[in-house]
Amino acid sequence: MVVWVRNITVDSKDAYSQAQFWSELTGWPIDPDNVPGDAECLVAPTHPLPFDAPISGLLFVQVPEGKVAKNRIHLDLSPTDRTRDEEVVRLQALGAMIVGDHRTPDGRGWVVMADPEANEFCVERSTAERGIG
Repeated sequence: MVVWVRNITVDSKDAYSQAQFWSELTGWPIDPDNVPGDAECLVAPTHPLPFDAPISGLLFVQVPEGKVAKNRIHLDLSPTDRTRDEEVVRLQALGAMIVGDHRTPDGRGWVVMADPEANEFCVERSTAERGIG
């Protein structure tokens, strides 16, 4: 291995609120050292990630400016215990918005969503829906 991606860092208007949203989305806890108002908040798994993924977590860093353009990088998410469509409904209840719907009649495709600060991410089919595993 040449490098290890320690964290994926996301600029945020409110780092703690973003950490709360992504904690609910991923099931990863907010670092216990973080409290509301912190300029940096880490959301990290307490258990090993599948496939020995070399990432520690998501780090939200407070910045003064808001998001002004489309993300240049985004996460592709695949639910582990529900369908893609059920996950989309769950994430909407957490405050995510649908930005683009690329589902097809045959069940393939994905949904582009945005978190409460408009950072895009995609929700793909689960491995069960893709016939994997």
